[in-house]
Amino acid sequence: MKGILGIKVGMTQIFAEDGKVVPVTVVKAGPCRVVQRKTSEVDGYEAVQIGIVEEKAPRKVTKARRGHFDKAGVDPMRRLVEFRVEDSDPAKPGDQVQASVFQEDDYVDVVGTSKGKGFQGVIKRHGFGGGKATHGSMFHRAPGSIGQASYPSRVFPGVKLPGRMGGKRVTVKNLQIVKVNEEENLIYLRGAVPGARNSYVALHEAKRG
Repeated sequence: MKGILGIKVGMTQIFAEDGKVVPVTVVKAGPCRVVQRKTSEVDGYEAVQIGIVEEKAPRKVTKARRGHFDKAGVDPMRRLVEFRVEDSDPAKPGDQVQASVFQEDDYVDVVGTSKGKGFQGVIKRHGFGGGKATHGSMFHRAPGSIGQASYPSRVFPGVKLPGRMGGKRVTVKNLQIVKVNEEENLIYLRGAVPGARNSYVALHEAKRG
């Protein structure tokens, strides 16, 4: 299984061997524990469910989730994530997953939740150009025409309009792993990763690397 759950620490920069500055995002990947091994016979598909072990365990855990963790023999965890695996994958509940599952120069797909920016207009949300800013145009940041007048007298679904921006599941593909610190479970990814600092991100092997 080449996947792990982590927490975004932040961005920094490191120097490559040729002296170039490389912008990287630091992710504290694990340690994680396997909570459940799903099989095609029981669940209909092959997957491994893992959770990240944090310094402070959650104080409030529902009875259903506590029973789920007790069945696996692990302590309660805040965030769980699933990764599809092959039938021959030997993972079982209780196994530990660390940052060493990845190596330098590997390519991964990163899944996170983008920063929530609240209610925004079309210029910030969709990149509209806006109108002229001079000569009394009175049309600066408005969306303009959004439909027809007499027929069909309605706005079609999918029209780009103002609304809530961010706070959605985002996947960034083919990010290169620049460095892996196995002792502190840190993975350095080239480029930016969706989400705010201290948010959860899932790393799995790139499908089209």
